[in-house]
Amino acid sequence: MHRLFVGLRPPPPIRAQLRPLMAGVAGARWQDDEQLHLTLRYIGDVDGRMADDVLLAMAGVRASTITAALHGVGRFSQKGRTNALWAGVAPHDALAALHRKVDHALVRLGLAAEHRAYLPHITLARFTPSTAAEGDIDAFLARHTALTSAPFAFAHLMLFESHLGRAGAHYAALGRWPLG
Repeated sequence: MHRLFVGLRPPPPIRAQLRPLMAGVAGARWQDDEQLHLTLRYIGDVDGRMADDVLLAMAGVRASTITAALHGVGRFSQKGRTNALWAGVAPHDALAALHRKVDHALVRLGLAAEHRAYLPHITLARFTPSTAAEGDIDAFLARHTALTSAPFAFAHLMLFESHLGRAGAHYAALGRWPLG
């Protein structure tokens, strides 16, 4: 089985801007540089044949280069406990349009449509429910609420395979297609 997702990699200067933020929260499993990405569509586990079909489908997605900027920070929570910290990315409209194109291409392959609301973000840290230090998280969010960056371009659509291990996830790029 192949655990897949479609995403965009921020350029090195943006990843370099994010890395110093990633500290000071007890229990956080901070992402490393290789893991910093914006997910357009999580696919999940598929067999080899479907993985090949996804690769071909993504090669056919056409979109313009997307210019964006970092915009604030936030958290995802489940049952009142934080499970992720993220940096927001704006503007939303161009990224949401690309998300819909990717989703439609995957639905045409027979995969289920994405039903969750799309929120463009770059995950900075993950938590297990027992490790989330909510006071530290609140302080992190207050400290970085005004996060912004210079505009930057997402130049490539990418298909990633996620390999889970004891040290966290490792992402391997299976395909990369220019936008624009």
